[in-house]
Parts: sequence; C-alpha cells; structure tokens
Amino acid sequence: MSGNLPERRRRRRWTARVSTGLAAAAATALAASVEWEIPLEAKIGVTMGAAVLVGLTTWATTDTRPKPQPPLGPGPVAPDQWPPVPEHFTGREEPLAELREVLGRRKKVSDLSPPLVISLYGRGGVGKSALMTRFGQEIADLYPDGRLYADLRGVDAPVDPEEVLIGFLRALGVRLTTDPGGLQELRRLWLTWTKGRRILIGLDNAHDADQIKPLIPAETGCAVLVTSRVPLFLGGTHDTQLGVFTEAQGIQLLARLAGDARVASDLDAAKEIVRLCDHLPLAINLCGGRLATREQWTLREMAGRLADKRRRLDHLQVAHTVDKSVRASVQLSYDACTGMQRRLLRLLGSLTAPDVPQWVAGELLDVSVLDGADQLEALIDAQLAECSGTDQTGAMRYRLHDLVRVFAAELGDVDGDRRRPAIERVLSGYRRRAEEAAQNRWPQDWSRGGRRSTDDGELRAGDWLNAERLSLLAMINLARQLRHWELTAGLARAFCSLCHSLRAYWSDWAAVAEIGREAAEKSGDGRALAIALLDAAAVHGGLGLRRQGQEEAERALELFTDLEEPWWAARAQRAIGMTLFSDGHLDRAQGYLVNAIDGFRAEEDLWWMARTQRNLAELCLAEQQPEKARALLEEALETFKRDGNRYSEAQTLRVYGEVLAAQARDEHDAGEHRRAANLFARAGVSLDRATEMFGKRGELWEEARCLRAAGEVGDPENGPRELDYIRRAEDILAALGDAWGVARTAVSAGRTLAGLDLVEEAEHELRRAVAEFEELGDRWWMALSLRYLGEAHLDAHEPAAAVEPLEQARDIYRSLGDEAGLRRTMKLLEGARPDAG
Repeated sequence: MSGNLPERRRRRRWTARVSTGLAAAAATALAASVEWEIPLEAKIGVTMGAAVLVGLTTWATTDTRPKPQPPLGPGPVAPDQWPPVPEHFTGREEPLAELREVLGRRKKVSDLSPPLVISLYGRGGVGKSALMTRFGQEIADLYPDGRLYADLRGVDAPVDPEEVLIGFLRALGVRLTTDPGGLQELRRLWLTWTKGRRILIGLDNAHDADQIKPLIPAETGCAVLVTSRVPLFLGGTHDTQLGVFTEAQGIQLLARLAGDARVASDLDAAKEIVRLCDHLPLAINLCGGRLATREQWTLREMAGRLADKRRRLDHLQVAHTVDKSVRASVQLSYDACTGMQRRLLRLLGSLTAPDVPQWVAGELLDVSVLDGADQLEALIDAQLAECSGTDQTGAMRYRLHDLVRVFAAELGDVDGDRRRPAIERVLSGYRRRAEEAAQNRWPQDWSRGGRRSTDDGELRAGDWLNAERLSLLAMINLARQLRHWELTAGLARAFCSLCHSLRAYWSDWAAVAEIGREAAEKSGDGRALAIALLDAAAVHGGLGLRRQGQEEAERALELFTDLEEPWWAARAQRAIGMTLFSDGHLDRAQGYLVNAIDGFRAEEDLWWMARTQRNLAELCLAEQQPEKARALLEEALETFKRDGNRYSEAQTLRVYGEVLAAQARDEHDAGEHRRAANLFARAGVSLDRATEMFGKRGELWEEARCLRAAGEVGDPENGPRELDYIRRAEDILAALGDAWGVARTAVSAGRTLAGLDLVEEAEHELRRAVAEFEELGDRWWMALSLRYLGEAHLDAHEPAAAVEPLEQARDIYRSLGDEAGLRRTMKLLEGARPDAG
C-alpha cells in the first residue's frame, strides 16, 4: 500500500509498521499467556502490559496530521495502459514541435491552473491516434504516477464516461467494492484519486464534448490528450487540427513500408499512389503494407490497381463514414489477401468487442491458436489490423481501425452459414475462460466443498476480468442477439460470479444478472434459472434493492426445493436470511440462517457452514448475545484455519474482535475491570491481526472495516486512539466511494465521541448518519443511529434531549417489525420519561 505514498509519509508508515508489528507480536504472546497456568494477578498484569504496549507504540508511530491523498493499492508500479507507437510512424515533425512548445509553456503556470488538455482533431485515418501515442511516449517520464488510455469508440459505439471512469479508477487501485452510484459520484472519486498526482490520460476517438468533460481531472499536474473527428470546443484546451500528409511525407511513409529502393526506382508512381490515397496516412499505410507483402508488385502496378478501385467506387453508394480513398485502399489490400485472411477480417468485423486477444483468431477460423495468430499477423502486416497494447494479464490485444471495421462488417454476409458457428466458437472460448477465472477467484461459488483458491489464482482472475470486461460484456450481448440462450446464461453466470467475488462493476453486474435470468428462462433450464435468481438477489441486495432481492432468493429456494438440490437450497436460505438481517428483521433472519447452517452441515460443506456461522454470529451480536456469537465464531475460525482460507479467517477475526469488545464493555459496565481489560486487549489483538492480513492482500475495503471495528471497541482508556481509527477508516471508505460505509462510520464516530463526553460532536455525527442512511433508504440503520443518539443524551444526563430521537427510533422499529430493537428503545424511553409508550 505504501508504494504510491509521498516519501515522508512512506518512511513514517514504514517505521510505524515495523514498530507496531513488533508490538503486536509481543502483545499476541502476552495476551496468549492468559491461558497459561499462572496466578490470576500475573494474568491481569500481562494482559494490561499487552494493552499498554500496543497503545503506546501505536500512539508513538502514527501520523495524526491530515492525509490529503487517498490510500492506494499495493505495489509501487504505476499503471501504464499506453498503446504502442506505430512502427512506421513518420511525417509529423511540425505537430510534434507544436505540442512540445505547448508543454513547455505549461511548465510555467501556477499550481492553481487547470490540467493541460490537448485536443487533436481531423478526418478519419489522418493519424490522430498515432500522433497521440507518439507524443505520449515522448513525455512519459513527466508523469510518474501512470498513463491511462481509453478508446472511446466515438464513431460506431461511443463508450459511456461512467465505463471509462470505472476502468481508470480500478487501474489506480480503487476496488469500488460497493456501488459508487452515477456519473457525478464517479467524477468525485476521480477527482479524489487524481489529486496530488501526475498522470497522463489518453482519450482516443471521442464522440463529443459531453463524453470528455467528466474525464478531465482537476489536478494541475495531470495532462489529457484527446483525439476526435470534429472540434470539441471544450474551452481552455489547446486545439490542433491535424491535416493530411504533404506529398513528401506520404512518400516517406510509403518508403518506410515498401522499401526505399522500390520507391526511389519509380518516384512518379509513388507520387501517384499518395495522390490516389488523398494524402491520407491510413490509406498510404494500407497500400505500403500491401506492397511490403507483395514484392513482385511494382509501384506502377499498385497505382493502376488503386486507380481502378477509385473509379469503381465513384459509381457506388459509399458509406459516409469511410473516405473513398480509404475504402479503395482497404479493398485493394483485402483483395490481395488469401482466402483465410479475408475470412478472418470479415469475422473480426462481426464481433462487437473493442479489441480481442490472440486466441480469438484461431476460434474464428477453427484452427489452432498458433495458426490463427499467423493469419492475424498477416493482417497486421497488411495494415488491416493493429495491436492495441498489452493488457493486465500480459496478453497482447488486437483491434481493427474503425474505418476498416465498417468495411469488414459490410461483408459479413459473404460467410453465410459459416458465420454463426465461428462466432459461437469464440463465445464458447470466452465462456471457458470466464468460468476458469471465476472458479479460480471463488471456487466455493461453483460446487459443494469447492477447492481452495490461491492468492495467485485470485489475483490473476481479477486481472483477467479487468482486461476482458468490455469484451466479455460485448460477447454476452452478442450471444443474446444470436438467441443462443445456453451460451448467454453460461457467460452471464461466470460474469456475475466474478463481480460478486470482487464486489466490482455493480451496474454491469446488475445488467448481466437480468440477461442471465432471461436466458435461463428461455432455455427452460430450471436449475440455471434458480442460480440466476440467486445471482440477481446478490447484486440487488448490494444495491439496496432488498425487497426485490428477497423475492428473487425466495423464488430460487422454491425451485431448488422442487429440484431436490439441498446444497443450493441452503445457499438460498442463507441469502434470504442475510436480506432479512440487513432489513432489520432479525428474528426471521435467524431462522433462515440456522436452517442454512443445518443444510450445509448435512451436505458436509464446511466452508459455507462456517461462513454462515459468522453471519449468524453478527446477528447474535446485534441482538446482544455475545456469548452465543463467540461460540459460533470460534468454530468457524477453526474451519478456516484448518483449510488455510486466510481471507475468510481474517473476516472472522474481525467479527471475533467485535464480539470480544462487546463482552469487554459488559464486564466493564458490571464493574469487572480486570476481566474487561483482558477482553479489551484480546479484542485489539484479534482486530490488529485481521487488519494486518487484509493489508498484506491490499484489501482496502476490508482493512477499513477492521479499522472501524477497532474504533468501536469502547475501551475507556483508549478513546482518542479509537477515534483516530475511525477517521482513518472513513478516509479509506470515502476514497473508495462507499457511501453506506461512510454513513456507518459516522455512527462509530458518534458513539466514540459520546464515550469521550463530547455530546455535541457526537450528536453532529449521529445526525449526519441518520441523514445519509435516509438518503440511502436504510431505515434499520436510521433507527439504530437515532437510538444511539438517545443513549448519548441519557448518558450525559440529558433525558429531555433523548426523547425525540428515541421516539423516532421506536416508530421505525415498529414499522420494520423489529421486536428486539423496539424492546431496547422502549426501555431507554422509560428512562427518558416515565410515560413513554
């Protein structure tokens, strides 16, 4: 996590981690000694020693100054998505000199200036993208925090700014484990994560200004390079119109491709080729590439063929998006290809993905991966296809220029009955790879007693989804268009599983879950439909649409029961229970969770049983039954430790720390201060261990939850330190765009401030939480926040001020049917005024 932090903070955090790590190790040993056979007084002494050691070390090594930047993900390597510079780039000395001059003037501006935005516009095929990538390569060292790139596909299928921002944020290490909301929320996150950084951003093939504006950061140190067909009139930008080549530049490019000697031997023919290409770089590239692969052709022969194509096109209806010069050049290169190469180009044009990895060519042609790669390379040699760079998995990706894509798509009908099987092979290849990635990421989602995942497998699966997301979405929609329901359902299932395990791409997840449900229904596969309903329930519950999620899980349970699928039925029981728990119906939720545990036990699936035990323990903690919760967690911990499931172990350690803290508070309130000190220390050790485990994995969201839990321990001797934990948690959650998590952290801050007798500050935080939960539609947490506010006033001997929030909490609990919450609130109201009812 420290790789991207400023140097001074990095040194301090390194020192803090070493010191705190030593203290935590010592504290763990000290706390463990309470189980040894030593006198009670000695046990108390070592426990207090553990608490003091951790407390002092943490206090001494923590930077309490404001942290202006959000925490970043693990690893010092800045993201680099920049596409490669075309091998034969030439002829743009003047525009490059102009761009260098603009950048030079930029170095003199103040820190309050907006970022540098350069707009390159011109007709299709004029070389805007090549110039952008070339200049971006030249100035790369000026932007040490990374280079981000997106093809906005402004000509055929403009990409939404939301999609681009999600991709950029994830490249910067933002997990987005909760739904960040719409464009405005994503924009705020983008401004947060680019603040204080020097990042170069390339936006290729823009459609209009509205597509670009949300993507421009506010940070002076950043720069944005934009290409488009028309001027965007963004305001405050440097706009450069890129014209066609001069004759000399065109001949230079032709010579680079076809060879200096051939061009020099017939300079007049070379000039004629450049003229017939309208001096357009793309068209010249295509002709030069064809000459390079046809050594027997003379330049005069090439010029004659090109002139013939131009004459024929004068009598045809030509698509307005493709210049005749480009079409003639593409047609000429296409005609000179082998039959297999022509078929590959046509089939690539029928795919709607922005780019594809190499193996797709083999599937389209029904040949081996290597043979398909050879044919793809032949298209690249002919300048009909291009490499778009290397993705997060290290795989090279390929695409067609948008003008070539239009040409290829127009010829799609040539393949007749062979077209659909070719596309289906690609869809099946994507399904196999998506399912492999999903099972590597979360094997327990796919089978009873699923194999244990590895850290490397989980990481590679996440990288695969990040690299293939847009292409995978295109394939899902293509399968749907073909009405191939089995493939559609299979692709959707794998996509939903990946999104669920990563808690990522929420809007895509929701859309694909609906497609998967539709496909399963149309295929008539009841089991697939039930699974699709569970996938939909998961995403809708995460988005706060809990009623819809509950209905979907209940329908899934009915189907699984009828199909006699007990393992899946147990999963549906758990889903219903968790939805009810989130909605505040604790009594009903408990019944479903208990039934799910029994079902998993009967099916001998210890992982799901342990996970559901942890969920039930959290419910028991909410119902103030810490002893019951602790027993469930200790059994779950044994399971996760035995299986080596470190992620689930860390999650369980967090809840275990919360339960120990609750017991410690009860002991303290009962006057058992020595027992309380023991439990407070053990809670701290458990939470420290969970935080450390998540920190090593780069799981910022989970780390923030652990910090928040550490801030809620309630140790009266450690109030200021706990408040700092909460503030750190809120910083992380805000940077991750977790609005619910931020509201939840405001509750924690309010309770901690109340414990420090800062009632006015506590009320501010709790009122903030109520307002934010109301906006999010979470009435159960509204009620809890109001109840905590009432408790804070009662503890401060302000019973009159407690009545109003407690009455509001009472009304909400009644509407939710939460008897446990209602009982506690009524008891507090009795303390506030005798006639409460």
